[in-house]
Amino acid sequence: MEMEQIFSDIKIANFSTTIVGPTTAEYFAIYGATVIEVESATHPCILRTAPPFKDQIPGLDRSGYWPNYNACKYGLALNLNKSQGMEIARRLVLWADVVLENFTPRVTEKWGLTYDELKRIKPDLILASTTQLGQSGPHTAFKGFGYQAAAIAGYYELTGWPDGDPVGPYAAYTDFIAHRYLMVAVLAALDYRRRTGKGQHIDHSQLESSLHFLAPAILDYSANKRVMSRQGNRDPHAAPHGIYRCKGDDCWCAIAVYSQEEWQAFCKVIGSPHWTNDPRFINFVARKEHEDALNQLVEEWSQNHTHEEVMHMMQGAGVAAAVVAKGEDLHNDPQFKHRGHYSVLDHAVIGPHTYDNPGFRLSETPGEMHMPAPCIGQHNEYVCTQILGMSDDEFVDLMAAGVFE
Repeated sequence: MEMEQIFSDIKIANFSTTIVGPTTAEYFAIYGATVIEVESATHPCILRTAPPFKDQIPGLDRSGYWPNYNACKYGLALNLNKSQGMEIARRLVLWADVVLENFTPRVTEKWGLTYDELKRIKPDLILASTTQLGQSGPHTAFKGFGYQAAAIAGYYELTGWPDGDPVGPYAAYTDFIAHRYLMVAVLAALDYRRRTGKGQHIDHSQLESSLHFLAPAILDYSANKRVMSRQGNRDPHAAPHGIYRCKGDDCWCAIAVYSQEEWQAFCKVIGSPHWTNDPRFINFVARKEHEDALNQLVEEWSQNHTHEEVMHMMQGAGVAAAVVAKGEDLHNDPQFKHRGHYSVLDHAVIGPHTYDNPGFRLSETPGEMHMPAPCIGQHNEYVCTQILGMSDDEFVDLMAAGVFE
């Protein structure tokens, strides 16, 4: 018997692009919501043009990046610059419980997609607007991606070597934080509507969401006027603390030693060589003072062992350690396999393709990665005729008018 999912009665129209809005919608879709992904073939989401591509051949339906955030959705191509396209958008609003968008306020006003306009169509609608800096303030028109938001938030100032330029965390870092806050906000709005019958407008600032991950640096400045800056792989409260080269080609292991007890355990694991009794390393303060020499000695030991050996030896002694994993390592990881983190779905163009499942499980309604991400416009006819109730003739006329592009 098929289990009913927790969001099976929720309908979502997603007009947003890139990662934050689409990932939020995907989580709901995996747990049963009906989600329509609204796109434009003439102005496609930038992730559709981003590698990796199937067989290294570029194409809007060949990117492996875009599908990972858009599984379990129906794909509708819609030209919102045409009046008929806007009319279909309004019909989607009338159908939906939640509308997601990430346009700047100027664009939403141009297209008549403001909350004031949409709630006239559906008074109990939940509109979730997710932008870099929110819907109000002197910089609300700022356009950018997670790279820019990470820079504004301060991540680039904190990531890199002390004597080098800012490096920044991998990719559009704030995109992988902000959607978790947006999902919780949508859940809260749905609960509010369930209790009151009223919708509301969610004003989601991706920048403000990401700042929570920098709370120690912000609080340190607030209380002590200290400005945290780049420290490489070091940590002010641990030594040794770093990424250490191991045996093999480009193999590394992360090790972190915080307490004196952990230091003693670390020394025992590496065989208590004579240098571990050197006064330079006798306590935490001394180790931090001579951290360059300490890291060199640690790596002289780690290079004689594989990264897996280093990780297991350290973990067995109660010292925090983990291999620096590559893509292949993640796919072969026994923990991920046990939890079913990856699902393989048969994409219409890419073929069998790996997708990430959410990092959480609901015991009574565990969710299901049941449908691959759509090609552009793959479900135009189904959405229009089966969901929105158009006649076949109306759909054909709209198609001839170039509305689905």
